[in-house]
Amino acid sequence: MDSKLTNPVKMKKISMIFLSAALIASLALLTDCSPKGDFTQPELGSRSVKILTKGGYKFKDLNKNGKLDLYEDWRQASEERAADLLSQMTIEEKAGFMIISQINMVQEGNEFTSELNEEDVVARVNMFTGNELSEPVVNVSGTTRGIKERHLLHFILRANAPAKVIAEWSNNVQAVAEDARLGIPAIYASNPRNHIATDNSVGLNVGSSAFTQWPGTLGLAATNDLSLVREFAESAAMEWTAAGIRKGYMYQADLATEPRWNRIEGTFGEDADLVSGIMREIVLGFQGEKSGPHSVVLTTKHFPGAGAEMDGQDAHYDYGKNQVYPGGMMDYHLKPFIAAIEAGTSAIMPYYALPHQTEYEEVGFAFNKGILTGLLREKLGFKGIINSDTGPIDNMPWGVENLSVTERYQKAIEAGVDIFSGSADPSRILETIRSGLVTEARIDESVLRLLKEKFDIGLFENPYVDPVVADSIANNAGFREKADLAFRKSIVLLRNDKSLLPVKPGTKIYFEAFLNSRQSDNPHNVIIPENNEWGVEFVKSPSEADFVILWLTPSSSLFGGRRGGREGSSPGAVPIDLLLSKNMIDVAYVNRIASTKPTAIVVNFSKPFVISEIDRNASTLLATFGTTYSALIDVITGKFNPAGKMPFTIPVSQQAAVDNLEDVPGTLEKEGYALFRSGEGISY
Repeated sequence: MDSKLTNPVKMKKISMIFLSAALIASLALLTDCSPKGDFTQPELGSRSVKILTKGGYKFKDLNKNGKLDLYEDWRQASEERAADLLSQMTIEEKAGFMIISQINMVQEGNEFTSELNEEDVVARVNMFTGNELSEPVVNVSGTTRGIKERHLLHFILRANAPAKVIAEWSNNVQAVAEDARLGIPAIYASNPRNHIATDNSVGLNVGSSAFTQWPGTLGLAATNDLSLVREFAESAAMEWTAAGIRKGYMYQADLATEPRWNRIEGTFGEDADLVSGIMREIVLGFQGEKSGPHSVVLTTKHFPGAGAEMDGQDAHYDYGKNQVYPGGMMDYHLKPFIAAIEAGTSAIMPYYALPHQTEYEEVGFAFNKGILTGLLREKLGFKGIINSDTGPIDNMPWGVENLSVTERYQKAIEAGVDIFSGSADPSRILETIRSGLVTEARIDESVLRLLKEKFDIGLFENPYVDPVVADSIANNAGFREKADLAFRKSIVLLRNDKSLLPVKPGTKIYFEAFLNSRQSDNPHNVIIPENNEWGVEFVKSPSEADFVILWLTPSSSLFGGRRGGREGSSPGAVPIDLLLSKNMIDVAYVNRIASTKPTAIVVNFSKPFVISEIDRNASTLLATFGTTYSALIDVITGKFNPAGKMPFTIPVSQQAAVDNLEDVPGTLEKEGYALFRSGEGISY
């Protein structure tokens, strides 16, 4: 066991800290140390508990004891309220508080209801890889059982329902939580819900939702407009809070330095300074300068930066577990996390990977005390919550495979993890505590952080929302107007060698867009806008056209299965090929059209695909990162002058990508690496 936890002197100091906190709480109850001065009465939301009146103010009797406890007194500081509530919690309640599990909404066909799911879901395979687990895991609990018996009060919401339904469902969950012994409110985390994205896999992006849709995160970076990023974050936070979602499992502060890595679509690119600026605006936009009832608290991920994966493989798989720094640039990857910490991010999520051939122990970051305590807490000064990624205990226990489940919990808790994702069963944390592998004092540290977050954002006063308001705020016209500007600003013009753009009024345009493989003669590939506002004519075939737009979206999937033998440094993995033809693009068709008609080739980049197969015919080339066809036509017709800048570097060839240094941004790779560099983009 860690000497820090077994040293008697240090244990005494830790005990004194919690004794003092409990003493403060007790004295407050005995002496009525109500704060002096004038306070603004917050709106209280309740379904079952009584409202107490004291000193002219109203409070919720959350523990139903008929008197005002310190933790129920909104006039007190969050730290003091948390300490008082902690002193009233059982060890079973504390263990449940350290779990954040998926929560399901009732779904019938494509429709969701506000009813509560009451069925346990038991996983027997890894939710990401499909591999069989060593033992079944309850990863979704029936709502009432989860809250009242398992003491679960942190949840991950993945359902993609209308804002009004989410709000109604949220209120129902909060009513169950309010009725529990201590009346502690629930909180739901979600992955991003406001972006056009190619890959909407579990854990990455919810996909097209009821909320306002903006460019992908790479597109936000491509706008090169930090004030617009702040407006995005502030407006999205309003939509989320109105629906009752108060925690974001986002955003990725990872840098896109390894072009083959499949999670690049969720990043803001490769430039550490630009990404640092964006992270600051994202955190302040969602959380505010200070957390409060307006805040969506963020979990910044994946510390210490997951972009430097060996060979671009992904750490969900055993063969992708190594994170490497051949260029010696680990500090470069820390910059965006430092910016997020300085802006006040509420939580940080470590990645599954393990540091390979570094000064740190070769165990997954969730188990890595040198990374979480030594680097994150002590060196970088982070005081918030450390939230594990989903499933390191059962699914991705890299470097600790030989430890038992309780020993894995012990190692992760001692490393610094406060809350675990991937299970809805706290019994194994409870077993870890009761067997003496971790002390209750260490558990209290984590629970205090988790409680404080909920007090800070006002959930104890009013966790309920108005479904009608949620419906009216989601995707409103004002938010769409800002998003439309971002769509246009995110488009990057890379080449206009023959000055074909902007196209002239009266031009006959054939516009074809296809996702992944092209289906010949599929009319759904052809875009003919219903409302033509551009002074051009849209036609149904290339033969009729004066000008062709081909909008290509290469395939991109994190969980596409990279299995199979290969020689090299990642045994068991398949090499990741960035060529368009290897990512379901009909290169022959593109070249045939582009060689016979004036053509603008547009590539929707979810990562730095290699375009060498079409490069000779790409004299007019644009890059998008999740936008709309109307925004693209605005740029092509000159209605909007292109202003976007590349968020990452495009390798000149597949071999260049293979030879890259995983931790080094493309702009700093050796001469001859780049076809287009991060920061490039031209205008008319």
